[in-house]
Amino acid sequence: MKKRVLSGVTSTGKLTLGNYLGAISNFVKLQTENELFIFIANLHAITIPIAKKELATNTLEIAAWYFACGIDPNVANVFVQSDVLEHTQLSYILLCNSYLGELERMTQFKDKMQKTKQQNKTISIPTGLLVYPTLMAADILLYEPDLVPVGSDQTQHLELTKTLAERLNAKYQANLFKIPQQYQAQHSHRIMSLQDPTKKMSKSDDNPKNVIFLSDDLNTITEKIKKAVTDSENIIKYDIEKKPGVSNLLAIYASITNKTIAEAESYFASKDYSFLKTEIITTIHNLLAPIQEKQQKYLSDQASLIKLLQQGAENAKKIAASKLQEVQKAIGINYQ
Repeated sequence: MKKRVLSGVTSTGKLTLGNYLGAISNFVKLQTENELFIFIANLHAITIPIAKKELATNTLEIAAWYFACGIDPNVANVFVQSDVLEHTQLSYILLCNSYLGELERMTQFKDKMQKTKQQNKTISIPTGLLVYPTLMAADILLYEPDLVPVGSDQTQHLELTKTLAERLNAKYQANLFKIPQQYQAQHSHRIMSLQDPTKKMSKSDDNPKNVIFLSDDLNTITEKIKKAVTDSENIIKYDIEKKPGVSNLLAIYASITNKTIAEAESYFASKDYSFLKTEIITTIHNLLAPIQEKQQKYLSDQASLIKLLQQGAENAKKIAASKLQEVQKAIGINYQ
């Protein structure tokens, strides 16, 4: 029996090489033997200020990237979060069963609140930042997934999701929600910032030099990799603590070429950093060039792209609507 896998990506910023290697490439592998649901989280995107045009553009561009990277719309269900209204309906029910202290303790809330204050000292903190985890919990629990691929920065949110599921199951003495399990791909390497390899590569990074975007051309890739942090030893060895920059470059190379770290180290034995960076530039470009071409084809026919997203939303709605009805009946909202 196929397992159901659920994941989402926020429609803020541009997708990165880290997004591809850490998530999308794994989805491509998972889709053949599992039931895959991937949503573009445009509701999560408005928890912080974002321009109307940017949000709409990002949503379609991310969908095009997913399909260009190999997600098959005839196999996987890719949809936009706001197209399935049950997400927000269940989110409110979960919000009413969560506690203020639980939400305030979320590390991401604290971090985003601090960042928002730094960017604009006069701005008020949006409530959406605080209640973000209950919407994320609804995103997950609606579909009763067996596996939820999330990064380490989202583990706390997944734990809250489990807590809310167990709380409502006990409160209404019903098996309303399946307890989701975190999925982590085997042999996956966390891709880090090029300038600060102690931090993960993030599409929300303020410094574009830290990030390889899926849309970067050869010249941009070359410039960023050449300026990537290494050290003064000129010895290519994987050691996250003592050589984080070199280790990150090795992880990028190994991930793209499907080599182990040991195989990558062996390949670069007795080579210098210049050779390492040149190889990585070529490797990244060879990966991204055909993907970029396919992405542009999807974007050039937006009507067909939107149709694929609507198709995914229709499949998602069947499951989400059934689960919401079950929950509403259990708690007394379905008064009829």
